[in-house]
Amino acid sequence: MMQLDATRMAHTQVDHTRMANAIRGLSMDAVEKAKSGHPGLPMGAADIATVLFTQFLKFDAAAPAWPDRDRFVLSAGHGSMLLYSLLYLTGNAEMTLDQLKQFRQLGGLTPGHPENFHTKGIETTTGPLGQGISTAVGMALAEKMLAAEFGKKIVDHHTFVLASDGDLMEGVSQEAIAMAGHWKLNKLIVLYDDNGISIDGPTSLADSVDQVKRFKSAGWAAEKIDGQDQAAIADAITRAKKSNKPTLIACRTTIGFGAPHKAGTSKVHGEALGAEELKAAKENLGISLEPFSVPDDVLKAWRAAGSRGAVARQEWEGRLGELGSRKRAEFERRLRHERPASLAKAVRAYKKELLEKPLVAATRKSSEAVIEVIAGAMPMEFLAGSADLTGSNNNKAKSATAFSAKTPKGRFIHYGIREHGMAAAMNGIFLHGGFAPNGATFLVFTDYARPAMRLAALMGTGVVYVMTHDSIGLGEDGPTHQPVEHLAALRAIPNMRVFRPCDSIEVAECWELALNRIDGPTVLALTRQNLPQLRTTVPNDNPCAAGAYELVPAQGEAKATLFASGSEVEIAVAAQKQLAERGIASRVVSVPSLELLLAQPEAKRAEIIGNAPVKVAIEAAVRWGWDAVIGQDGEFVGMHSFGASAPAKDLYKHFGITAEAAVNAVLKRVS
Repeated sequence: MMQLDATRMAHTQVDHTRMANAIRGLSMDAVEKAKSGHPGLPMGAADIATVLFTQFLKFDAAAPAWPDRDRFVLSAGHGSMLLYSLLYLTGNAEMTLDQLKQFRQLGGLTPGHPENFHTKGIETTTGPLGQGISTAVGMALAEKMLAAEFGKKIVDHHTFVLASDGDLMEGVSQEAIAMAGHWKLNKLIVLYDDNGISIDGPTSLADSVDQVKRFKSAGWAAEKIDGQDQAAIADAITRAKKSNKPTLIACRTTIGFGAPHKAGTSKVHGEALGAEELKAAKENLGISLEPFSVPDDVLKAWRAAGSRGAVARQEWEGRLGELGSRKRAEFERRLRHERPASLAKAVRAYKKELLEKPLVAATRKSSEAVIEVIAGAMPMEFLAGSADLTGSNNNKAKSATAFSAKTPKGRFIHYGIREHGMAAAMNGIFLHGGFAPNGATFLVFTDYARPAMRLAALMGTGVVYVMTHDSIGLGEDGPTHQPVEHLAALRAIPNMRVFRPCDSIEVAECWELALNRIDGPTVLALTRQNLPQLRTTVPNDNPCAAGAYELVPAQGEAKATLFASGSEVEIAVAAQKQLAERGIASRVVSVPSLELLLAQPEAKRAEIIGNAPVKVAIEAAVRWGWDAVIGQDGEFVGMHSFGASAPAKDLYKHFGITAEAAVNAVLKRVS
C-alpha cells in the first residue's frame, strides 16, 4: 500500500497534462528524427494512455511478462510511438531513450509497427488493421477459461485495446466483436480513438457507421466520451470494469492534438510534422524544444506508475506459492507451452495399435482418432474449434464440451462462419498462454484467414490449423471449394509449416510435431476421401520430422524416384508396382512437408531426394515449389487449372492424376 500511496502522491504533484505531453513530445521527436511515422495518434490519444497506465492498468515494468498482468494491445499499430514512449516512461529496462532515437532504424527495438517477438513489453504484433482487436479477443477468451480452471486468485486480469477508425472498418473486427459479445468477455475493454480521420481525409468520405450502436448490437456495452477529458476517461473505464459485457469506449479525440496547423487533418496521420510545425506544437503545448527531453518530475511520476504494480505482482506470487505443488506445476508448465510427457507416450502407443489394426479412412477421420488420443493426454490445454464445419473437420473430441459464457471450462469453440476472426483469436489464445489452440475449416478457406495466419508465422505462435477437404478429392462441391494453389501459397509463407499426411500413422506423427512446435504455426491439410494405411513400421524417431522419407525402397538400382504428398502417395505406390512389372526399379518418397524437407541440411536433403536420374512429383495441386526437389526438368503429375464438380475418382482420372500418368512420365524419360 505504501508504494501505491507514493504513486498517487506523485500524480497529484505532477499535472496529468504534463504527463500526457511527455508522450506527445517523445512521439513527435522520434517521428521527426526518422522523417517517417505516424505522430497523429500518439498526440491525440496521449490522454487516454496516461489515464489508463497511471490509474488502471495492472502491470509491473520490471516484470513485463508477469502472467496476471493486464494486457494492453495497441491495435492501431501505426501509432507505435505511443507504446514505445510508454515503455520508456514507465521504466521498461530495454526501452531506453537511445532506442526511441532509433525509431524505424535497422537493429533498433522501435520498428515502424510493434513487434512482440522483437521488443519486451509488447503483447502482440500489430499494424495490419483489425488484427490487434481480434487477437485481443483471444487473449480475453483465454483469461476467462484459465480463470475458470485455476481460480480468480491466480487468473484475474483485463485486456485493454486501443483501436483506431481503421481497425473498426476492417471486416475482421466485426467477426471479433461478434464473438466477444456472444461469449460475454466482460474483461475486454476497447478504447476507440475516435478522431474521424484516415489517410485519405475525413472518415466520412467512406464511412457513416455509428460504432456505439454497432457494438451494442453485438452484445457490448458502449458509450461516447471526450477523449481529451481525464475525468471522463477514468469514469468510463471504471464503469467498464464493472460491466458484465465487453465494453467499447468511443473516445472523441483530435488527431495531432496540439499541432497548430495540422491537428485534426490527415496531414498529421502518417508523416512527420516538419521542423516549423513541430516547434509550434511544442510551444503550443508547453513542451521543451530540446529533442527527447522529459522533465525530471514528470519522468519520476511515470516511473512511479511503472512500478505501481510491483506490490500486486508480489502478492500474486504469494498466492501462486500457496497452490498445491501439483496444480502450481501444471499452471507453470501450461504457460511455458511445455507439452506433458503423457503426450509422446500416448501417441507412440497409438501408432503401435495402428500397426496391429490398420485404419483405412480419410485423413480427416484419422485426425479425429488421433485427437481422441491427444485429448486424453492433455484434456484441459488442448483447445479445438471450428468455423461452423465441426462435422466435416472432425476436430472435436468426444469428451469435449462446447465453450460458452456459461461453460467456460468447455474445450471446443464454435467460432461460427468467421475464419479470419478464428485465426486471429487463436493467436491471442497462444500469446496469452495456457492452451494449445487449433482451429478448423476447409483448406480453400485459408484465403479468408490468411492475414492472421501470416502474422502467426511472423510472431511465431504455435497454433495449429486443421484444414480439411484438401484437394480436388473433395469432389462434387466443385472448383469453388477445391484448393489447387493453396498448398503453394501457404508453403510460401516464411515460418509456416504445412503437413499433408498420407495415412493414419503419418497423421499421428504430424499432429505430434504440430503440438510440439511452439515457435510457429502448422497447417494440417487433410483429405475427405478414404486412404489406405501405407506405413508398415513405426520407428522410435518420427520420419515426418525430416519433411520426407523413403516410404518404399527400390528393388535394385532406382531409375526413378516418385515423390508425393497426402492422397497422392497411394498413387505413387501403385505406379511403383506398375513400373516394377516393366522391369524399372523406382523408389517412393512420402513428402508430408515439402518446406521442412527443403530446410534440412544439404547432406540430409540429398540423401532423401536421392540420385535416381528421373524424378517425378505427384500432387493434386499446382507445381509451384516442387522444382526445388525434382528440378526444372523434372516431371510433375498434378493440377494445371482449377478443378470441376464431379466424384473424386472421376476428377483424378479427368485431370490425369493417376498411377498410369506417373508411369508414363517415367517411361518417356527412361532410355
